[in-house]
Amino acid sequence: MIPIADINDSRLELFSKTPENILAHYYEPAPGLFLAESLKVMERVIAAGYEPVSALVEDRYLEEVNNLLGDRPQMTVYVAPFEVLRELTGYHMTGGVLCIMKRKELPSPESICKGARRIAVLEKVVNPTNVGAIFRNAAALGIDAVVLAPGCCDPLYKRAVRVSMGTVFQIPWTVVDDKTISWPEQGMKLLKDMGFATVAMALDDRAIGIHDESLRSEEKLAILLGSEGYGLDKETIEACDYTVMIPMSHEVDSLNVAAASALAFWELSKNDKN
Repeated sequence: MIPIADINDSRLELFSKTPENILAHYYEPAPGLFLAESLKVMERVIAAGYEPVSALVEDRYLEEVNNLLGDRPQMTVYVAPFEVLRELTGYHMTGGVLCIMKRKELPSPESICKGARRIAVLEKVVNPTNVGAIFRNAAALGIDAVVLAPGCCDPLYKRAVRVSMGTVFQIPWTVVDDKTISWPEQGMKLLKDMGFATVAMALDDRAIGIHDESLRSEEKLAILLGSEGYGLDKETIEACDYTVMIPMSHEVDSLNVAAASALAFWELSKNDKN
C-alpha cells in the first residue's frame, strides 16, 4: 500500500498520462494492458480470470478493494484522497477505483462460436459507448458471442467497459485479425463455414422485416451491425443471406446502432428463450 499525495508522482503515469491505445500495446507482441474502473467492473474482470497489475484507490474504498483482490503480494495499490484523485485524473472516478489489468490472448472465432446459435458481428462500430451498450444488450438478450471485424473500438477501452457494466467479461468475444483473415471476403466465408446464416441489419429496398418467420427458422444466425454513420459496407450486405430492417414511423429512417442491436437481439433470439 503506497499513499499518494503528489499528483505528479511518476509511478502514476499508466493511470493518468498513458493513452489507452498505448496501454493496449504495452507488451507487444504479447497482449498489453487495460484499465478497469469501479469495484463492480473489477469484480467481473477478476472473476473472468484477468490478472490485476496495480490499482489506484480512493482511501474510503480501500477495505473493499483489499477484500476483492485477496492475497496478491506482487501487486501495488496506490491510495489517495478524493481531491487528489480528481485532480490527477481530471474527472470523478466511478467507484473510486482504477485498476491496471493484463490482457489475454484473443481466442479464435471458431472457438467462441462453437455451440453458439446467435452471435453478433460488429463492423466499424467506433464509438466506445455504442460498443459497450451492444455488449450489454448481447449479454442480456440471448447472444452467445460477439465477433468484431477490423476497425471497431476496442471493447476493453475504459468507457466501453463501463457502459457495458462489465459484461464484456461475461460474454465470449474476439476480433477478426485482418492480417490473417481479410474482411469481408474471408470473414464472411468463415461465418458461413461455421454454419451461420448471416443477417445484415441495413436500410435497403430489398430488406425483409425483422419479424419475418424465415429468420426464426434458422438454427444459427449471425447478426451484423455496421458503423454509426454509414452502416454496413455494401460488400458485406451483398455477402449476407438476409438483409433486415426494423420498421420505423414518423419519417425516422433508423435507430442508433446500440438501440437497433437491442431490438434485433431480442427479436432474433426469441426461440432460444424460455
